[in-house]
Formats: sequence, C-alpha cells, structure tokens
Amino acid sequence: MSAALLVIALTFPVLVAPIVAAARTPLPTHELAAAQSAVARAEGADAAQYAAEALLRAKTALGQAQAALAARKTADASGLAQLAAAEADYAYARSRDAIQRSELARRRAEIDELRQRLGVEGAR
Repeated sequence: MSAALLVIALTFPVLVAPIVAAARTPLPTHELAAAQSAVARAEGADAAQYAAEALLRAKTALGQAQAALAARKTADASGLAQLAAAEADYAYARSRDAIQRSELARRRAEIDELRQRLGVEGAR
C-alpha cells in the first residue's frame, strides 16, 4: 500500500465520523417549530406590552437556536429551541395574567361606580 493510500485510509474514519454522527442525530425541527409557534402566540397575546423582557429572551433564544441549526449543532439547537419555547410560554402567561388583572380592575371599578349611583354600600 502506498503512503498516500495509507494516509487516506487512516484519515477517512476521522473525517467521516462527524458527518455520520450528524446524519444520525435528527434535526430539531419539531422543537424549532414549537418555539416559533410559542413566540407567535405570545406576540398575539400582547406580550410585547405586558412581558417584553421574557418575549425578548424567547426571541433571542429562538435566533440562537436557528443559528445553531445552521451550524449543524443539533444538540445546541434543540436545547435553545426548548428554552425559547419556555420563555415564550412564560411571556404568554404573564401577558394573559396582566390582561386578566386589568379586566378585573376595570370591572370592579364599574361595580363601584354602579354602587355609588345606586347608593348601595357593598363590601368586597
């Protein structure tokens, strides 16, 4: 065997092993799609107004997950996508809570106003 063939034969497993390992690791497309959906849902719930920091963290993690996927770092992409989804879910929950609290305060103010009009005292 010539020296060149020997070098190729010995180098081949070193070069091919990462490619084969990457091919065996499934792409985290499901996690990325879930994170994108969670971010969209949070945005739809006015998280930009009521939970801006959590929404920003979610968007940042989603961008990092997409960059990791482009770099073929599937484990990093998966973890970052899960983090993005969790942050977006948190932003959604914070936003919904703020909206509900605001609605409750508005309704209580309406009740208080009606009680004053009617001259009725009521305990809360």
